Amino acid sequence: MSHDDVLNPKQMPHDPEKATLEGKNKFIGFWMFLGGETVLFASLFGTYLALVRSTSGENTPEHLFGLELVFIMTMLLLTSSLTSVYAMYHMKNHDFKKMQLWLGITVLLGLGFLGCEIYEFYHYIHEYGFTFRSSAFGSAFYTLVGFHGGHVVFGLSWIVALMIRNQKRGLNLYNAPKFYIASLYWHFIDVVWVFIFTVVYLMGKVG
Repeated sequence: MSHDDVLNPKQMPHDPEKATLEGKNKFIGFWMFLGGETVLFASLFGTYLALVRSTSGENTPEHLFGLELVFIMTMLLLTSSLTSVYAMYHMKNHDFKKMQLWLGITVLLGLGFLGCEIYEFYHYIHEYGFTFRSSAFGSAFYTLVGFHGGHVVFGLSWIVALMIRNQKRGLNLYNAPKFYIASLYWHFIDVVWVFIFTVVYLMGKVG
C-alpha cells in the first residue's frame, strides 16, 4: 500500500502528519523556513521602529490610525487561527469533509481580513494622502504591513490549492503533512499580526 492511498479511519494513525519519514522531513524544512521568516520580519520591525518618527506634516501614527477597524481585522485573523485548529482536529480524527469545511471558513475569514486591509490602505491614501513615498514612516509602514498582507495572500493561496487538489483524493499519509504545515504557517501569520497590532497600531496610537 502506497503512502498516498486513501485510508479508512481505522487504518489511519493518530498523527497522520508525522507518520512517515517524508512527513517528518517536511516539518524540519518548515521550521528552518520559519527561522528565516522570523529574521526577516524582525528586520522589518526594527526598521519601522527606527523610522516611525520620521513623519511628514500631520501624517503621524497618532493622527492616522483608528483602532476600530484594526480591532476588527485582528478578530478576523485570530478567529481564523481558531478555525484552522478545528480543521486540524478533524484531520486527526480522520474526518476529511469537516476538515475541508473548517479550512474553507478559515479562508473566508482571511479574505475578510484582506478586504479590511485594502480598505485601510485606500483610506489612508485618499483621505490623508499618506502613501509609500510620503515619508520614511510611510515607507516603513507600508513595507511592514504590506509584506504581512502578502504573506496572508500566500497562506490563503496555499490552503485553497491544497483543498482543491485533494478534494477528490481524501486524506492520506502523503497530504496530511501538507495540510498540517499550511495550518502552522497560518498560525505564524497570526502571531506576526499580533506583534504588528501591538507595535504599529497600539504603540503608535499611544505615542
